[in-house]
Amino acid sequence: MFRTLVVDDDFRVSRIHSDYVHRVEGFEVVGEAATVAEALAAVRTLHPDLLLLDVFLPDGSGLDILRRLSQDQGDARPDALMITADHDIASVRAAMKLGAIGYLVKPFGSADLAERLNAYRQLRDRVDVLSRTTTADQADVDALFSAARPPAVPRIPAKGHSAPTLTAIHQALRTAHTALSAAQAAEATGVSRATAQRYLSYLVKEGTVRLELRYGTNGRPEHRYRIAR
Repeated sequence: MFRTLVVDDDFRVSRIHSDYVHRVEGFEVVGEAATVAEALAAVRTLHPDLLLLDVFLPDGSGLDILRRLSQDQGDARPDALMITADHDIASVRAAMKLGAIGYLVKPFGSADLAERLNAYRQLRDRVDVLSRTTTADQADVDALFSAARPPAVPRIPAKGHSAPTLTAIHQALRTAHTALSAAQAAEATGVSRATAQRYLSYLVKEGTVRLELRYGTNGRPEHRYRIAR
């Protein structure tokens, strides 16, 4: 069971994310923290395996937490998955340099977090297996580096696209029981139809969404979109 500490300054968001974690087999929430100070204290007393770590906190940054833990605990510090509305490239690069295992942009749904957590569990399982040997071949190394990257997740968007909007559109398609039109995606996410169409076209180009044509009685095809499998 992976012990998880949720760090977010909004207690409502923290509870939602904790609920998401509880739904994933093999994970449990051992505590919640709303500040840098609370998070550091919780790590010392609760000894979590994984931090769900917001960037913006009242007394500093989630990145500050990673720096402090790296200095104080070194390789023994818990792993960290950044969960934040901050999609600035500088923050993403800083998180990578500090050893974060992933970066999930708000808003997101339980399925998106579950993908990340399941990928993390697979990564830890592979590491545990390989730790019983002294060497690893290229296939083993490739498996380790790919285990933490779940499939069908939008990359950092191109210029002119908002990461939160991209994530919201992607999530709407993931949770839909059928393929959606641009109008339906717009209604589900609260953006205009033109905006939804633009983001859907981008996701199709990226290969994470599939375009389907449905022909009605007037003979003109209707564009529908679903997650690519």
